[in-house]
Amino acid sequence: MVTQAQAPASFAGSLPEYAALQALIRLGKQPGIDFDFQSPLMGGRLSKGGVILDFLFFDPPDLAINIQGIYYHYGFGPEVKARDIIAREQMAGRGVTLIFVDEDDILSNADFYMREALQYRDHSRLTRGA
Repeated sequence: MVTQAQAPASFAGSLPEYAALQALIRLGKQPGIDFDFQSPLMGGRLSKGGVILDFLFFDPPDLAINIQGIYYHYGFGPEVKARDIIAREQMAGRGVTLIFVDEDDILSNADFYMREALQYRDHSRLTRGA
């Protein structure tokens, strides 16, 4: 498990995203070669319909992973859930499978959940309908 003290202050993301990044590296994935972190697509947050993907993969080229913060993704009501579902559909239209990994899962066992995500297996609350 990653603690706050283990995430460098210079990291431009959340603690769960840092845990996911470290797990990907342990699993043999290289930033900038196998994936990009915080990739804005279709205008990113600045454009209506734009998305930010936490991890967009070049290898495999049809995979993206977003870390779902409990507070921001599940605590803000159905509008945020709908936006996440729409993002998944937008990516599917581009031939990319968007896998969601929940914050509490990544913090409890990052290697397992990132390995599962790399196999296109989504254990998130959003996918389970919870």
